[in-house]
Amino acid sequence: MTGDGRLSGGTAGKAREVDLEAVLAANRAFYEALERGDVEAVEEAWLGPEHADDKGGVVCVHPGWPVLRGRAQVTRSYMLIMMNTEYIQFFLTDVEAEVHGDVALVTCTENILSGGEAEEEGELGPLVGGKVVSSNLFRRTSAGWKLWSHHGSPVLTSGDEDDED
Repeated sequence: MTGDGRLSGGTAGKAREVDLEAVLAANRAFYEALERGDVEAVEEAWLGPEHADDKGGVVCVHPGWPVLRGRAQVTRSYMLIMMNTEYIQFFLTDVEAEVHGDVALVTCTENILSGGEAEEEGELGPLVGGKVVSSNLFRRTSAGWKLWSHHGSPVLTSGDEDDED
């Protein structure tokens, strides 16, 4: 894989290559829908109610949030983010994808450029800049690859202060 998630080398079989490209396209479509603020497209990216046989439905973990389970909770969380953010852009780096039968894992770094209104005392608004390492788990469905689980973890930088307990 290259940094932008494209396949490198010619060793993968044609079917595997097609699957990888389809998974990467589904991942890109998800982030593009977020950037556009298109809640319907974000919801469409996730497994639908017809795929509720997976013992718990869809799962989403954002840094600092509790684990969200089920399509309604997950969709509400993205609506909240989009409603409280003036703009958002994702520059994905270190994109890697693996397909294992009907399940695919995409890991990447989300370089986020986003923001809301300044808070009191001139502090920047929520979600302003930062990096998050994400794991996006997709399932193959009759409607294509759908997001099953998203887990984001903040990237700590050397500027973060250590606790001296």
